[in-house]
Amino acid sequence: MSRALPTLPAATVIVVAGGEPPIPAELAGLPPDSVVIGADRGVAHAQRLGLSVTLAVGDFDSVSADALERAAANGAQIRRHRAEKDATDLELALDAAAEYTPDRVVVLGAHGGRLDHHLANVLLLASPRYARLRIRARMGEATLTVIHREETLHGKLGELLTLLPIHGPVSGIVTSGLRYPLHGEQLPAGSSRGVSNAFAEATATVALSAGVLLAIQPERVV
Repeated sequence: MSRALPTLPAATVIVVAGGEPPIPAELAGLPPDSVVIGADRGVAHAQRLGLSVTLAVGDFDSVSADALERAAANGAQIRRHRAEKDATDLELALDAAAEYTPDRVVVLGAHGGRLDHHLANVLLLASPRYARLRIRARMGEATLTVIHREETLHGKLGELLTLLPIHGPVSGIVTSGLRYPLHGEQLPAGSSRGVSNAFAEATATVALSAGVLLAIQPERVV
């Protein structure tokens, strides 16, 4: 298992997970010079999207040897982990992404397949361990944005936006640009109050004082 690689901060790190294959439209707006991390089968997904893999991470039990060899031949670093590991391939990839101290991390292909994997991925994205990262994930038709302090969100007028507290209660929530505004309120863990809000303007802001929110745009493809 080799180390090294990050030398300069990266503006954007794209993490391609090994779930359902992402579609090309999900790359819209992402800079072409992004660092690309493939998590196991995500290496092959990235290659099908025409992305150049910077780093391949995982135990590589679900990616073909050909895809891995092709990534290495094109300059990718390979970090191989044993199968009996204590973290999923996506967690290993997010840890690697954090090494680049990026402005943002975009996760693709983290949906589909086993329900336990899907739920674990969503919980992982909002982990306090990654509080200093701005994480957005495109999962099927949905876009997930993790909010630790404040985020600006973009959508069409009337487009649905759900705000879910995760890993505990969230307090001091202040929103603008949404049909049903919040003015410093709290959402307790397990609350459904934030489900099916909507954009009242093309740009919305969500800020909070404590906790972690998951902003879900269930209808967006990109």
